[in-house]
Amino acid sequence: MALVRRALGTLVHRAYAAIRQAGAISPASPAGYRFGRIGDGVSIAFPPGAIFGERWIEIGDHTLVGERVSLSCGMGPGVDLGPGSILRIGSSCSIGRGTHIVAHQSIDIGDHVFTGPYVYITDQNHVYDDPETPIGRQWPRNSPVSIGSGSWLGTGAIILPGTSLGRQCVVAGGAVVRGSFPDHSVVAGVPARLVRRYTPEHGWHAPGVAALAAEHQAAAEYQKPGYQQPDRQKPGYQQPERQKTA
Repeated sequence: MALVRRALGTLVHRAYAAIRQAGAISPASPAGYRFGRIGDGVSIAFPPGAIFGERWIEIGDHTLVGERVSLSCGMGPGVDLGPGSILRIGSSCSIGRGTHIVAHQSIDIGDHVFTGPYVYITDQNHVYDDPETPIGRQWPRNSPVSIGSGSWLGTGAIILPGTSLGRQCVVAGGAVVRGSFPDHSVVAGVPARLVRRYTPEHGWHAPGVAALAAEHQAAAEYQKPGYQQPDRQKPGYQQPERQKTA
């Protein structure tokens, strides 16, 4: 009996592996031809999530998309969304399983972007302008999303419409992100805020460190022998501008 169970288990696992391999979407598979562009070495794992509007989806070379990932353009299948692409995923990306990328106007994901599982990215959100009409029946609002090359999005992160992430950004797991963040930012929280960033002068640091360092440098200059306090009463004196927080 044990031998039979072992043989059946091996058969099931081999059959499932063969099904996954045959069901994966690649440039050479029939489903791959439906995409606006699907680059060399791309693989969308089986089983996929909801995939429609492929004509408006472009995926760069050597990008790997995990199982149960949803990639969609528009409200549903069969809608004409115009001549240009709407969802663009760069080269050598890795999209974690269970992720949803839902595009209606414009989502740009750069090269070498990695996501953990169950990330949600969308450029459309419901509105609640009319307090009497059910929110789900009010016409949604779109705003483009851009994610810079080399970025990492942690497990369960949510990227809302209007978000712009620079290059080499880190989004903490579970963060709800909206707004613009510069290159080399680390954002976390609900709602997400900047918690660290990189500058050549100070390396990785918390917000405000650059301004604090400038104040310390000014204080050190003040304490040097022979330092003369500027005459604020002298004609033409201008109050120095306080350095903005980094």
